[in-house]
Amino acid sequence: MIKLSNLYKNFDDLEVLRGVNLDIKPSEKVVIIGPSGSGKSTMLRCMNLLEKPTHGEIIFKGQIINQEHVDINKVRENMGMVFQQFNLFSNLNVLENLTLAPIMRNHLNQEEADSKAIELLNRIGLVDKIDNFPNQLSGGQQQRIAIARALMMDPDLLLFDEPTSALDPEMVGEVLDLMTELAEAGMTMAVVTHEMGFAREVANRIIFIDEGIIVEDSYDPKNFFDNPQQERTKQFLSKIL
Repeated sequence: MIKLSNLYKNFDDLEVLRGVNLDIKPSEKVVIIGPSGSGKSTMLRCMNLLEKPTHGEIIFKGQIINQEHVDINKVRENMGMVFQQFNLFSNLNVLENLTLAPIMRNHLNQEEADSKAIELLNRIGLVDKIDNFPNQLSGGQQQRIAIARALMMDPDLLLFDEPTSALDPEMVGEVLDLMTELAEAGMTMAVVTHEMGFAREVANRIIFIDEGIIVEDSYDPKNFFDNPQQERTKQFLSKIL
């Protein structure tokens, strides 16, 4: 689905990613964990070129997307992104937030977009909020709307950048439940998170990154937590579990 090849990212003199290689296959649920400043969010944001790599290639569905001639907006139609701070448009109601992108990108007409939005809102239990504005919603509701917005374009890959870190603890569960439902439905997902319970239960692959390098890449989440292979991973887990 997406491949990072020898990826480097510098911010001036600060080297944040150092030769990352990662290949995510269709239907994989990859959880990316690591300490603050390890490069995990930068790596995720490089996948859809919100951050442009300093060196290396990003290959999405067989196409190198970090080349000058590539229309990144076209690429992003197939790659949804859910942010830490929801990023809903405050001046648009829920329905308008959901339908804006598919209509602007000629993915759906107004009638089709409205119908799909209502279908998704029913699915996430928020159809009664269709006319509300973001400031009339709880944080958990806003994030579920943000996930629904990403689904409006029928993406092949969903990227989640710490989707629960801005939420009150009691609202975390409703967002993780929706993400779990998407995972069980077969969505390809790359998730940066501090929610280790979610990582253990939902991921089928865990990446541990530190100082811009993938330290451990495990296809057995239970074994990753119970028996980490690398000393740095053991140190990290001992502090957070």
